[in-house]
Amino acid sequence: MEKQQETVETKKSSEEDINKEFEEEKTLKNKEERAGIAYIYSSSNNTIIHITDLAGNTISRVSGGMVTKHSRLKSNPTVSMFVAKKAAERAIDLGFNKLYIRMRGQTGIGHGPGAHAAVKSLAKAGFTIVSILDTTKVARGGPKKKGGKRGRRV
Repeated sequence: MEKQQETVETKKSSEEDINKEFEEEKTLKNKEERAGIAYIYSSSNNTIIHITDLAGNTISRVSGGMVTKHSRLKSNPTVSMFVAKKAAERAIDLGFNKLYIRMRGQTGIGHGPGAHAAVKSLAKAGFTIVSILDTTKVARGGPKKKGGKRGRRV
């Protein structure tokens, strides 16, 4: 008799544990998901990360010059990781957990060295990255490039 009561009690307690876990999963799924847009501008001289909400209101804006005092290191991938981490802190505090990323580089040149490091750092900061879009402008034969007919001579 006693053994049957013990097994019934253990079954009830295990069912209660399962129910508690299920309720915790529900609350995690029901957690409000806020999305934002991260604009990453990366040139050969600097990296700038600007995070906004979907309406376009600025949440945080951080550049390489705000992180390091050496101007030669502003575009460094290591510095751009710190820039992304600093920009992400403010967004996480406000409850953002999803990001649409828009990467931009210099027209005709492309992305700088810190662009991909910044994206990886934002992902490691805890954001779910929904999409990555390259918004670098493409030259289509507009004004003549400087440097003359034979280019810049070094």
